[in-house]
This record gives sequence, C-alpha cells and structure tokens, in this order.
Amino acid sequence: LPIVVKAFEMEIVPANRIVAQIGETLILTCNTTGCASPSFSWRTQMDNPLGGTVNNHRTYSTLTMNPVSIVNSHDYLCTVFCGEKEKKEKSIKVELYSFPSDPIIEISPSLVAGQPVTVICKIPDVYPSDHLEVLLKKEERVLHEENFYEDDSTNTETKTVTYSFNPTAEDIGKEITCVAKLPIANMDFEPKERVTSQKLNANFGPQNTIITASPGNSPMEGDPLKLTCVTESSPPPQIVWRKQLADDRIQHLIENSILSIPHARFTDSGLYTCEVINLVTNKTEKATVDIVVQDGPKNTMISVIPATAVKEGETVTMKCTSSGNPAPVISWKKKKATGESEKIFKDATLTIQSIKRQDLGLYECEAYNQFGKEEKAVKLLVQVPPQNITVLVYPSENVKEGENVTITCSTYSNPPSQMVLKKVHQEKEIILPSVNGTFILYNVTKNDTGRYLLDVFNEVGSNIKVIEIAVVGRLEKTDQMIPLIIAFSCVTAIAVPVVAILIYVSRKAKINGSYSLVKALRLKV
Repeated sequence: LPIVVKAFEMEIVPANRIVAQIGETLILTCNTTGCASPSFSWRTQMDNPLGGTVNNHRTYSTLTMNPVSIVNSHDYLCTVFCGEKEKKEKSIKVELYSFPSDPIIEISPSLVAGQPVTVICKIPDVYPSDHLEVLLKKEERVLHEENFYEDDSTNTETKTVTYSFNPTAEDIGKEITCVAKLPIANMDFEPKERVTSQKLNANFGPQNTIITASPGNSPMEGDPLKLTCVTESSPPPQIVWRKQLADDRIQHLIENSILSIPHARFTDSGLYTCEVINLVTNKTEKATVDIVVQDGPKNTMISVIPATAVKEGETVTMKCTSSGNPAPVISWKKKKATGESEKIFKDATLTIQSIKRQDLGLYECEAYNQFGKEEKAVKLLVQVPPQNITVLVYPSENVKEGENVTITCSTYSNPPSQMVLKKVHQEKEIILPSVNGTFILYNVTKNDTGRYLLDVFNEVGSNIKVIEIAVVGRLEKTDQMIPLIIAFSCVTAIAVPVVAILIYVSRKAKINGSYSLVKALRLKV
C-alpha cells in the first residue's frame, strides 16, 4: 500500500476571535499536524508586548494570559515553521470587556421623612464604559436614566450615577432599583444586565438590645458557648463585644453580632458587654450577660506560714486554695499512724497555735464541689531541740586505774541530734573520736582524770552536760581487774526516748569499731 503523508497544517484554538473578561484567565493554543518537529513563535500584529506566557510542546504551543488585562486587547499571530522551507501562520483577535459585579446602592443620608435623599449607584470595574447604560427606579417607576456614550476611558473604572429627590411618607419601605446594562452587540458574553435593589427605610434604633447565651449562662468547662447580640436598628448597627477583667480593665474582643467560644474555660467566666452603635442616628445601646463557667476543683494548692518545718511552740498557718465553680468547699484531714485519714477541720485556713511534737505528720486538704474533688497534702515537721537528756556513768565517776567506765545517755530531739564528746586538757579541748557513737577509754591512768563535755545539738538548739572523771590508785588484782573503759553512747529519738544499754567490756575483749582514748590522749600529752 502507498504511504499516506499528511500535509503540514496548523490551527489556532479558539479560532479567529475570542471575547474575554478582564481579570480572568485566557489560554490560546496553536496546533500543528503533518510536521515532525515544528517550531513556534507568537507576536501581536503591532509587535506590542505579548502580555502572557508561552509554553512550547512537541506539536503545539500555548499563550497564557493570567490574569487578562487591558494590554491583551490585540490581534495575536502564531507562526509555525516546519523545516527551513515550510511556514504557516494564523491570527486570532482578543476582545475585552469587564462587567464583574452587581451595582452598589447607597442612600445618603438614610431616609428621614421630609428631608431630601440622595441615591448613589456605583457600577464597579466597567469596560468599555462607553456602552454603559444606567436606570434608577422606585418600584416600577423610572426616576433617572443615564448613559456613558461619550466616555473615553481606556481601562476598567467604577462609574457612579447620583440622583436626589424628596421622599414622601408613602415612600418608606419602597424599593429603589439600579439597573446597569452593557449592551455590546457584536460581543458574546453574559450577563449584559445587572440589577440591585434596596428598600427606603426610616432610621431608628438601636433598641430592645439583648444577649442570648447558648447553651446558657453557666456552661460546663470544655463545652461550646455562643453569645448572640440581638437588636433592632436601621441601618444595621456596628456591634462591639467587650469583657470586664478581674482588675476592672476592659478587654476588646470582636466586632460581630455573634461571639463564639469553641471550648469554654474557667477563665472565660466574667461579665460580657455587647455595645450597639447606629452611626446614622448616632445612638448607642448596651446589653450585658454574666457568664459563669462551671467546673470541678482545679489548681488546688497549700501554702504554709512560716514553713513546713517549725520549732515547737510556734504558730503554724496552713491555707488551702482551689479554683472551681461553684467555689469548692475546703476541709482538712490528718493521716493517723494506722494510715487512715481523720477529718479535723472544715475551712480553708488551718491554724495550729503553740505547736507540739504530737502535731507533726501528713495533713491533707480536700477541695470538693458537685462536679468533683481534688486533694493536696503537706508534711508538717515539728523541730525540737535536744531535751530530757539523761547521762549515766557506770560504775561511777570515781574509778581506779585499770577500771572500766561506761557513759550512756538518752534524749529526745527532732531532727536527730549530733553528739560530740570533748576532754578539757590544759585550757584547751580535745575532741574525742568515736565509731558508731561509742567512745572507749582503755586502761585509764591518772592522766585520764579531768572534765569531759558532752555536747548534744541539732538545727534548733543544743545542750551541754559536764562529766568529772577522777582516776585514783591501781587495783590490787590486775589479772582479774576490769579495766576502766569509758563507753559513750547517746541515742536520739523522734517519738519515744530510748535508754542506751550499759556496756561491760573486759580488758581482753576485742570490740569491733572501738577506739582507744588512752592512745589518743597519750599522743596529745
């Protein structure tokens, strides 16, 4: 079969002529057939700027005008070359218009019976305006006609028609209509007529202004809340929402008839005001609503004055605060030794006068309302200086060389006491070391005679006990003698005083952790 070779052809889409509205998008397409590798070029008949973007593809090319503007009012020529010899071209005429929206009517001043009124009709962004025709009507009666045949605008313009007349009482409520037409016979576009109407209304208000709250004045936290300002006013008023803050400052919210809060929070509670302003009658009216957002107790806190750790005899004030709506009821409980809690007080402020050691422990504040409860706890510490100190010296404070002496003590304090034993030696003090609170003096001599100071102290106080030890001649039976040992053990307690155990230590006993004060003293002598 013979091979059929398609002839080189081209076309422009749309063909010959296109009507486009200024501001919209227009795409011109140049197509080819019968050529493997065509090349394209676009230009205007008068070689003006294209006013668009060219995109070349294998067999076609586009010219995009986005948006269309007045500079696109041209004949556009697409030229296609196929090889070096073949060339074809076609043109398309782009005709423009602009008639994008309905007229706008203004009646100024708004109707007050017996006074002249001016009707203004504005037709936005018209082109070509030399075809524009405007009619002003009251109901079906034509008040005024105007055309712009002599206009020589070269771009889009807003055209205005103004008409004044003296209204009668019967005119109130009647419609004023503005009809704008752009009849261009040889241009195919719609619409070619646009209409706007507005009633002649008397000015009044604002009056009978109220606020409606949905679902109500007391929403639950997290629920949506919608406040609507309802009023009677002509013309429609300007509406401003405000909220009175806790410090009496006023917070400006929005200018709208509806104030919406998608998720109400406790902090959204307060007095809301909607202010309605009629700019024509120059009158203002306000309405208020008190919004109370309900919620269970939150942010419960305990403050303690002067502190959670106090000295015995001081006065302590514990205050519990909690937010919630309705206001939470506050009560206090104290945890007993059994672990159970006992209710002790029903008020936000718990004061303990002349605090005693029995008052220490865990105090719980409970905040409660019908939507829930929340608890917070605080540990109260009663600080007591060392007291009820008992010192025992065994066998006595007068001993012979080689004997043992045990010194024991018991005390009560909080926090626990620290103990230091000192030996007064030639007008200076030697601090005696210990292991686990035990001081031991082995095989004492007369050099161990002297004054010993027992210093018992903690953060809130101290107490010093004086012990006089006298060492005299040696025992006769040394092998059976019990060497003198000073064993010091002082036990502190928070709840119950504990009496230390008297300790006998034989000369040959080996005590783990003990320390020889004889050696310590002799090193210093």
